[in-house]
Amino acid sequence: MKKFFLTKFLLGLMLLASPIIAQANELTISAAASLNNAFTELKDEFLKENKGVTIYTNFAASNNLLKQMEQGAPVDIFASADQETMDKAQSASLILADSRKNFVENALVLITPKANTTIKSLNDLEKAQKIAIGAIATVPAGRYAKKYLEEKNLWSNLEKKLIFGEHVRQVLEYVTKDEVDAGFVYKTDAFIAKDKLNIVANADSSEKIIYPIAITKNTQNKELAQKFVDFVLSEKGQAILAKYGFQKP
Repeated sequence: MKKFFLTKFLLGLMLLASPIIAQANELTISAAASLNNAFTELKDEFLKENKGVTIYTNFAASNNLLKQMEQGAPVDIFASADQETMDKAQSASLILADSRKNFVENALVLITPKANTTIKSLNDLEKAQKIAIGAIATVPAGRYAKKYLEEKNLWSNLEKKLIFGEHVRQVLEYVTKDEVDAGFVYKTDAFIAKDKLNIVANADSSEKIIYPIAITKNTQNKELAQKFVDFVLSEKGQAILAKYGFQKP
């Protein structure tokens, strides 16, 4: 009996606390790994203008973030590195469709370790022993790399040499630590580690790399979430993103 009343008491406390939790000035943002540096600065600047707000950020491969949301992870804002993943989120009714906006454009580049002088062009990839790209099923940069290599008729010849990273920053790390001969990352990733690598070629495919951002359907702070999205789209927000190599879509 005591256990029964204790359970009811604890449940009552939880129910009383839930409106407070829902009204708290907190946001959780899940964003593609390539946005890590830029969104960290965006968050810091936003907090300077919005005292009393707390923001939690979660960076990973876009599709992994989607899976977390599908499994019930509490997220207020989702920023993907591709349209395909955001389309899936919209189809699953995980985001508010009318809040979805394209906010930056990126580009894919072929990079090599700083000391590597063997690979100087795309055609030199035949000489490589190991080439790093993002895991195709979960990392948009990996999918972009595959499409680019297919368009250049190189995929079948190079596939056996590929090392797959869990996200694009892992691919960047493979290259900067000289663990592979070359890798495909976003231009913005190459930008933050430019002293440790060579940009060998732009890997422009027929598909533009446009990042969308949206407010989630289950957000408990829609107004605050919209305020952050507006900040990302603002002149100041876009200037911060431009610092890290992103362009307007």
